[in-house]
Amino acid sequence: MTSRGGFAHDRRFALLDEAGRCVNGKLEPRVHALRVTYDETLSIATFTLAGAGEARSFRLAEDAAALAAWLGPIVGRPVSLGRDDDGGFPDDAQAPGPTLVSTATLTAVAGWFPGLGVESVRRRLRTNIEVDGVPAFWEDRLFGAAGSGVPFRIGDVAFEGTNPCQRCVVPSRDPETGRPLAAFAKRVAEQRAAALPAWADRTRFDHFYRLALNTRPAGSQAGRCVRVGDPVSA
Repeated sequence: MTSRGGFAHDRRFALLDEAGRCVNGKLEPRVHALRVTYDETLSIATFTLAGAGEARSFRLAEDAAALAAWLGPIVGRPVSLGRDDDGGFPDDAQAPGPTLVSTATLTAVAGWFPGLGVESVRRRLRTNIEVDGVPAFWEDRLFGAAGSGVPFRIGDVAFEGTNPCQRCVVPSRDPETGRPLAAFAKRVAEQRAAALPAWADRTRFDHFYRLALNTRPAGSQAGRCVRVGDPVSA
């Protein structure tokens, strides 16, 4: 855990436009054409542009300017490479902790779309933590009234659930091709409204295109570790 409450290395780097905005799939769909792998130290990134076949490797610390110059034409605007080692670039600055969803929720969402598998939903939502052994939408237990936090633990790390995660356009697109799935957001919103568990605080849904949980650390958790297989208690 970092001192701000995210996972080390999670969104540590970001492409930024001239206004300082993150250039991601939410802002620029051409990002979907990029594939990236990392060496075991997470210091060298190798990018491939879908359909082009050319692979380019960059040292993230030393080659930031060269990487930005190469990526700028691909995403159609001048960009720079931002870096934040203390918590990265979370979407929700008030809830900078890892996002969380249950395996059963992913399975339920996949069932709303014929032919859409669980792995595709998993990649579309891109949550940090997946909890097994609980019912669908169990994570809706982990937020309460606006401004409050619901405490829970994963192993030795203490968190607070803050709000159901507002989704953007990215989950509607195929993770490999970027091709949109028609009426994805509308279908999710309809099903969420119909299937919202009794334990969920309905007042936290100004709209129902919300899936997974945003979190923040409960006090300082810097240096502590969340491990695969850790028990979750709430």
